[in-house]
Amino acid sequence: MKVFSMENLEKMQGEKQIFKDISFSITEGDKIGIIGVNGTGKSTLLNIISGLDESDGGTKDHPKDYTISYLSQAPVFDEELTVFEYLFAADTPVFSLIKNYEKTLLLLQSNPENTNTQERLLKLQQSMDETNAWDTSADAKSILTKLGLYDFSKKLSEMSGGQKKRAALARTLIENPDLLILDEPTNHLDFDSITWLEDYLGNYQQSVLFVTHDRYFLNRVSSKIWEISQGDLYEYKGSYADFLESKVIREENESLKRSKKESLFKKELAWIRTGAKARSTKQKARIQRFETLDDDLKNKKSKENLEIELSGSRLGKKVLELKEISKSFGSMPILNRFSFLFKPGDRIGIVGSNGTGKSTLLNILSGTQTIDNGEIEIGQTVKLGYYSQENEGLDENQRMIEYIRKTAESISLKDGSYISAATMLERFLFPMNTHGTLIRKLSGGEKRRLYLLKILMSAPNVLLLDEPTNDLDTQTLTVLEDYLESFAGVVITVSHDRYFLDKTCSQLFVFKGEGVVDLYYGQFSEFLEESKAATAAVSVKLTSVTTAPVNENTKKKKLTFKEAKEWEEIEDNMQEIEERLNAISKEMASAGSDYGKVKDLSDEENELNEKLENMMERWEYLAEKVEE
Repeated sequence: MKVFSMENLEKMQGEKQIFKDISFSITEGDKIGIIGVNGTGKSTLLNIISGLDESDGGTKDHPKDYTISYLSQAPVFDEELTVFEYLFAADTPVFSLIKNYEKTLLLLQSNPENTNTQERLLKLQQSMDETNAWDTSADAKSILTKLGLYDFSKKLSEMSGGQKKRAALARTLIENPDLLILDEPTNHLDFDSITWLEDYLGNYQQSVLFVTHDRYFLNRVSSKIWEISQGDLYEYKGSYADFLESKVIREENESLKRSKKESLFKKELAWIRTGAKARSTKQKARIQRFETLDDDLKNKKSKENLEIELSGSRLGKKVLELKEISKSFGSMPILNRFSFLFKPGDRIGIVGSNGTGKSTLLNILSGTQTIDNGEIEIGQTVKLGYYSQENEGLDENQRMIEYIRKTAESISLKDGSYISAATMLERFLFPMNTHGTLIRKLSGGEKRRLYLLKILMSAPNVLLLDEPTNDLDTQTLTVLEDYLESFAGVVITVSHDRYFLDKTCSQLFVFKGEGVVDLYYGQFSEFLEESKAATAAVSVKLTSVTTAPVNENTKKKKLTFKEAKEWEEIEDNMQEIEERLNAISKEMASAGSDYGKVKDLSDEENELNEKLENMMERWEYLAEKVEE
């Protein structure tokens, strides 16, 4: 069993200590999710483990043949490579063979009569047979199609940022390393792709180490949780739900220890105040113990504990009303005569595929984009706060305290009291000694947290949130969700995060494309389940096998003549489907860069898998009747 371990890891960034004497090990088969407030060093730890960054102290140990693949948040791309070339860019014998085969296949497609190319392709095919490279090639194409990438010959320069990130994820997965490191792997994935990735990682035989804001993903994939806090690493066994339970117990124990330390601290303080002179060794030891307790309690007071208790501006009965608004970009319709009346207390999530216009609606509501037709009425008391994806107005050369004070010198709390901008920075986990820090020195997550504070400091009563979970850590998201729960105004959110949508939204705008927007009342997970059930129902209708009734009375009946005939044939039919699925796998492997053919084969594969699943259910039903 392969194990990766580090002992006594130390890391400084400038004057800030990121890690202090932490040790850990990663055992084969571990699925470890890393959480912690932004800026605590999650990505730094991934970089050190992968070898992209050096530690300031500590030892690393692993077998000599130990392999690591790393998906960073900002992968580097050679824009001139095609998707398939990029996927197999690593210099391994099997990858080189597959690249040569694909290139030769393309040459033959452009000049089918070239005998030299034909002979070369034949030799490469023989080598592919001998090394079982077909399986690797088929796996690669399957992963690409599952991630929504069908054109394998397309250059990276012609792809969107999200498509490139998915290609980078596919490349990391296909390398099949001993340790798979993923930094925010669900960014830019749709819900089907996320579900597929959860299943893929759940079945992955080697180790996985990952950072994610997606708590459903974290809960489904993790077998361990690492929490990074104030330079320490805490390990919890189990899923995210197990972590939450264990953390409560740990903090309760720490609270008891803190109470005992405070009691001892008071005794020591009383002794110090007597003015006793430190003449003896015993007295010196007591003074030293007092200083240690003082430092320890100060550190505990600065414990990461983000709170949001702000009051918003008063909101009247009139909020926003959209009256048959339309918006198009060229010939592409985004909204088509869409109407909706927003009411105080509304919690609306905006969902749909990329490019359907979700963020456009937020831009329209915020006034940064205009509509083509229709009317928008805004209440007089409405005060918008727009948390966009671009960190608008974030001057990298400005100091944190200056940036916040530009919005407000102070802000009122729910109890009617006021606190200063500096105190709010501290509540948002920016210690007083960092307030003069230039914004450009902050991590990406810290910038997003600072930007969120600025939006909330403006005391809005209508919040527009565009993908708030992309760069915020799980702790900040949990507190934000708690704040939104008691927020008196309106919240309108664009998000791909199932967990966040379930906790914060009770209505959905479902963008279907071509200007179509459906309304759904309920949680996002309910919507996904209903959509999945509806798709499955349509699929069942398309198959020749109908689902049998499952009530108890039906189960006790003997086979009818029609069912008896079906029972005789069903296993042969299932075998035929399985044989076709095996054939499809081989055809996909030999399809080369014919992405149209690969997509058709992938669609057929999905349809046959659904049909096979229905037939298996039918087989179980008939088998029960036969046994009675």
